[in-house]
Amino acid sequence: MRDFNLKKDFGKYVFSNDVMKAYLPKNVFEKLKKTISEGEELDSSLAKYVAKGMMEWAIKNGATHYTHWFEPLNDGTAEKQNSFLKIEEGKKPILEFSGTELIKGETDASSFPTGNIRATFEARGYTIWDCTSPAFLRVVDDVLTLCIPTAFISYGGEALDNKTPLLRSMQVISNESVKLLKLFKHKCQKVSPMLGVEQEYFLIDKDKYNRRKDLIYCGRTLVGSKSPKGQELEDHYYGTIRQKVLKFMTEVNEELWLLGVPAKTQHNEVAPGQHELACIYEEANVSCDHNQLVMETLKRVAEKHGLECLLHEKPFKWVNGSGKHNNWSLVTDDGVNLLNPGTTPHENLQFLLILSCIIAAVDNYAVLLRASCATPGKEQRLGASEAPPAIISCFIGDQLNDVVEHFVKDGYANDSKKGGKIKKDISTLPELWLDVTDRNRTSPFAFTGNKFEFRMVGSSDSCAMPITVLNTIVANEFKKATNTLSKSKDLKSDAKKYIQQNFREHGRVIFSGDGYSKDWEKEAKKRGLPDVKSVVDAIPVFVDKDVVSLFSNFNILSESELRCRYEVALENYINVTNIEALTLIDIAKKLVLPASIHYTTRLANSINSIREVDKKLDSSVQRELLKDTLLCVRKLKDEVDKLEKDVKSSHDISDIKKRALAYKDKVSPCMEKLREYVDSLEMIVDKDMWPMPSYGDLLF
Repeated sequence: MRDFNLKKDFGKYVFSNDVMKAYLPKNVFEKLKKTISEGEELDSSLAKYVAKGMMEWAIKNGATHYTHWFEPLNDGTAEKQNSFLKIEEGKKPILEFSGTELIKGETDASSFPTGNIRATFEARGYTIWDCTSPAFLRVVDDVLTLCIPTAFISYGGEALDNKTPLLRSMQVISNESVKLLKLFKHKCQKVSPMLGVEQEYFLIDKDKYNRRKDLIYCGRTLVGSKSPKGQELEDHYYGTIRQKVLKFMTEVNEELWLLGVPAKTQHNEVAPGQHELACIYEEANVSCDHNQLVMETLKRVAEKHGLECLLHEKPFKWVNGSGKHNNWSLVTDDGVNLLNPGTTPHENLQFLLILSCIIAAVDNYAVLLRASCATPGKEQRLGASEAPPAIISCFIGDQLNDVVEHFVKDGYANDSKKGGKIKKDISTLPELWLDVTDRNRTSPFAFTGNKFEFRMVGSSDSCAMPITVLNTIVANEFKKATNTLSKSKDLKSDAKKYIQQNFREHGRVIFSGDGYSKDWEKEAKKRGLPDVKSVVDAIPVFVDKDVVSLFSNFNILSESELRCRYEVALENYINVTNIEALTLIDIAKKLVLPASIHYTTRLANSINSIREVDKKLDSSVQRELLKDTLLCVRKLKDEVDKLEKDVKSSHDISDIKKRALAYKDKVSPCMEKLREYVDSLEMIVDKDMWPMPSYGDLLF
């Protein structure tokens, strides 16, 4: 084991407050710290001092290059590395990093997803230093690079990334929260959306991964018959972590801790080969950046251990897929969690008003929340009995349900349900108090005591867009409440009426039962709740008139920026589905068909050999297998031909929405049908002839 001291080494490679204090002039450090903590406008004159200190620190640790690290609209990260090298007159080398270079970088904006907001020939784009997310030194095989988190905008000022709208939304919800809290005489200056992310992932053997074209090109298996054993014994969840995996996790943790990422919890998840890593709460912007580092680190460290980390939402058909639960709350600059109901929530009008606004926001913008995490990977998983349903609902627990019901009926509540002691009947076990409410793992948006858990985000997704949407829709409801109640002469009475009205009008979104059940689908339909199952059907909400008005009024995203995201999301769905279809065709034609034909040839030769020995000998088993295999091969070939035609006809459609619908309605069903024949052949053809590792090989 490496010489690692968690207390001493945590944040070693972060340009933290302690590091800045050591490398920056005192007045510069104080001004920068105030900018970060209070959200004041950055004084650009500080940049040259910060750049100098940042370079000195990076060079002292062994770095030679820096990069503006940003998050384009592909849910990954991007960078262009530059060295600190400069050449003076006389060709003398010096090391230099200017304030201008810290603040602004330039890259080719047209080579990233832009949703036609930029033409191919319009190349200029800018990266802009985000001082609220600390710079860090990334170490890859002992090579250190100074990474500076940045926003990414076009030459015209449009946001081409996920960070820019997130930062805007954080500012907006802070402003609207502060205004609302002033009604209750709460004198805070800033409210921060906090985020804790639970990251699920799969680990498989790297050598086996390299023998699966579908995993290499698509990140998920497109074919594969069911393994004799899956997750039905429920023996993997929280089970003992295998030694090889534990060594991998240990190295992941150490690398993340050096980067100041507060990795906290690790365990085996439900499916074989599936695991989870959860981090402690941080401000949403930093948490989103840290989750990108978590995903990058998981992938990179896995390779060092002879493993492959799969972040796809549904890499294997017959077992649970992976999500990324986003635990969201709001905390004031004086340390108050606005989502903490206290011991008597029925008396906590401030909390109840905030709760009612959040419920109203979720109800009013359910499809937008759904669209915020609508990706092709979720298409394979959403709505199954392993992931939240496509119907957006809120679980708030028995205690708050009771309070809400009293408010709806009477306009007030006299008491709150309390938790009790757990009856254990074992004298040696310590006394344990029950929480006031159970949890509901089937709810897409569940209150869990002092936060909401948004469970719909996919394992490979960026957290930034879902949290941007959540911040925005809640800020909108806070603004409505403030505008109404600021005119009140009896705040207590009018706040109760406002809370009652919100609960009455939007209580339909509150649901405590089984979100997986068919009965809930029927009930949700009666309540008028949207059930948007497909990515393609969800994405158009980004260009709805009401959504455009919502985002543009807060200056979070303009109409053109929203249309950009609409176009990018549809294009991504089309491209991903097209790649998967072409990969499946490639697998079927180059691997499965040749293997199956080879098998039928062996069967035919076996039958002929038996006949040559004695025509009376029974070869019925071989003949039956040959007949079944040939029939399956014929159907497979026909389905391959059909898929090729469907891909071509869909690809040739000019309108992007119609093209996406064609891939959803024609290409995807054809792929599923083709898979059935491949999986049937896998159960017939000799294992030594089958060209790919099976599910059993991959998962066990």
